[in-house]
Parts: sequence; C-alpha cells; structure tokens
Amino acid sequence: MTGRTARDRMPQLLRTAALCLVAVCSTVGASILARSMEQEHPRVRSGADVLVADSMHLLLGRRVGLLCNHTSRLGDGSYLFDTLFSHDDVQLTALFTPEHGFHGSADAGADVASAMFRGIPVHSLYGNTRRPTSDMLENIDVLVMDLQDAGVRYYTYISTMAYCMEEAAAAGIPVILLDRPNPLGGERVEGPVRHDSLRSFVGYLPVPVRYGMTAGELARMAIGEGWLRDAAAPSLTVVPLDGWRREMYHDDTGLPWIAPSPNLRSLEAVMAYPGTCLFEGTNISEGRGTDVPFLLIGAPFIDGEELASALTDDRIPGVRFEPRRFVPAPRPGASHPRYAGEECGGVRLHVTDRARFSGWECGRAMLRRIAVLYDGKMKIRPYLVLLAGDERFQDAQMASPPWQSDAVQFARRRIPYLLYPGI
Repeated sequence: MTGRTARDRMPQLLRTAALCLVAVCSTVGASILARSMEQEHPRVRSGADVLVADSMHLLLGRRVGLLCNHTSRLGDGSYLFDTLFSHDDVQLTALFTPEHGFHGSADAGADVASAMFRGIPVHSLYGNTRRPTSDMLENIDVLVMDLQDAGVRYYTYISTMAYCMEEAAAAGIPVILLDRPNPLGGERVEGPVRHDSLRSFVGYLPVPVRYGMTAGELARMAIGEGWLRDAAAPSLTVVPLDGWRREMYHDDTGLPWIAPSPNLRSLEAVMAYPGTCLFEGTNISEGRGTDVPFLLIGAPFIDGEELASALTDDRIPGVRFEPRRFVPAPRPGASHPRYAGEECGGVRLHVTDRARFSGWECGRAMLRRIAVLYDGKMKIRPYLVLLAGDERFQDAQMASPPWQSDAVQFARRRIPYLLYPGI
C-alpha cells in the first residue's frame, strides 16, 4: 500500500519540482535581466541628460555659449555639443574649453590655442587667457557649463567655472550649470581649507582639498558665500542630477567612466589624487609617463622595497603598497614626464577599502616617510604649499594642524547649498 501511494504521488512530485525549477530559473533570469538593464540604463542621469530630456526650453531661441570638453556627453555616449549644434531652435555661437582642451588630451599645464570647430569659435581658457573676455561673450545670451570634475580642489576645472561665472556676471549673462556626479561621492571632506593668502588657479575657492560637493552645489555655495571676485552673483540655474545620492562614488552611478584628463585614468587614481598630487610640489615622480599616474610614486634615489616596507609598517588605512621599478616615458598627455628615461624605484598604491582610505592623509604620510628615509634627497618646492593651501604645510615632516576640525566646520557650512540626499 505504501509503495503504490508513493508511485501514485510521483507525477505530482515531479510536477512540483518542475514548477520550483521554473521559479528558480525565473528569479535568476530576472536578476540577470535587471543587472543587464542597469548596465544599459544608468541609475543616475547627468544634468546634460536632464536638460535634453526635460529642460530644453531653457535654451530655445537663445544664442548659447558652451563650456565643455570631451566629458560633456549624454548617457548614450553622444556629445552634448552635437545635440545642441543640430537643434533647430538653439543657436550655438561659442565654445569654451578648460585645461587639456576640447578633446581633453593636452598635457597638464600646457597652453592650448583657440580654434574653430564646425564654424564655431572654440575659445581656449587655458592659453592666452584663463577668463572669457568681453569679445568672447559678445554674441551669447546664455552660458551653459558642462564639465566632469574630480572632486578635488587642485583640479582646475572648478577654477575655470568660477572665472566664467565672474565674467558672465559682469556681462549680465545668465549661467546654466549642468550638474555631474562628484566621482568621490558627496559625504567625505578632507584636508585644509584654502587660506586667502594662497589663492591661485589650483586653489581658487576656499574649500578643503576633497570638498564632497557636486559642481552645481559648489557653484551655489560660491555665490551664496560671496567667494567670487567682487562678490559677483550671476543668475545661476543648476540643472540637477537625477537619481544621485551623496554616498555614491562614480562606479555606483552606472555611468561610463570617462577620464576627465589624460592622467586621471581610473576612479582609483582619483581616490588617491588628493594626496599623490602633492608630489607635484616635490622632485618625486607622481607617475606621469607610466600606465598608472597618481598611483605610482617614486624617484631614482628611492628603494621601492624599503619604502613599501616602511609604509606598510605605518599602517595607513585602506591601502596596500607594492614595490615597483619603473621608467617614465613620454606619452600622450605627458610629453615631458619627470625623470623621463631614468629608472625609478617606488611604490604602487592599491586602494583596498575606500571607506577607510583618505587620499589626503595617505599622501601626507608618504611625504613624511620619504623625507625620513631619504633625508636631503627629496626636495620641497613652494608649489607644495600652494597646492595644500595652508602656510602650515611648510616642511616634509608635515605636523598635523587642526585640519580635521576645519573639514568638519566646512561640512556643516555647506549644508544650505546641498541639492542631493544622503543615507
């Protein structure tokens, strides 16, 4: 009787198992499809995408000047320039470009000439002038700004944007800023707030090294706090991001990575940049002329094994140091790298825990350690203090002034200007 009952139930058991298998396959398939759709459809829309989809009325019938470069793209990879250029009711009359030029390929610090593109003047703001002149703005009704920055004060795109806002205010031209994600997220704030005496093109706004804001938020704060020249206050419209949250790093957005300049080739390099950029103020190579600039630090007089061991002993959070030997060589975006053709010893940084890693503190610790190991061989240049933005950053020992409290105060001060939620 028991055997017959089991045999009688077997078809039902098989049917139940089949239904369970279908359910599991459906769940797995749905998960794969969801991931595929996430890859095809980014979780975040840039301000440029929002403009084209929802806000083109801001530009219709107007003569438009566009501050842009190779990063000024829509979510499908097309260029914002092409969309505006081909629009029947938008008159694109001028282009403006920051450091590295329209194509984003020029060396750091290299002058870029103005040019013409499809019959439109391309005004370089990293050549004969770093500000748009009255002649450049003459045939413009509105200035649109769309650049992907790095979230770090040294990065000159935010200085160019500030200069453009100042000149637009003087000319009575409204500004529309198309917001983009801060690749380092919008929560962490690191490093000293730039002192007034050290205002420069690599530190125009008085913000920490890592300021934890989008360009749109920073522009709002610059106006609201009176940071612009003569307290300029242009009419500013920020076209916001859709779907961005403060805890998002760039790889959380679903947007493709586009190197904002030739030597910031990865998100990992941008994470290290608040600290490793400081080596530009020394005689140490910051890795230009290699495959991993700003992640590879060294010099001919450095023993990579010795330095990696010492830095490991320093227990710097969230990073691992790998000893390397390398020979910088000229390449696109780094025509004249430091120590070109010379063999250098050094270390390659690997960020292992972004939640614990501070690029600023890591760079500062590396400077201190190299100064101790190679006393008299590492040379400190005045540019280091200019980058740091703080006169207290004078020697290689880099004692710790109250930068953390400065960062905390800034984080509170920025709150009224924030546009996006956090956790």
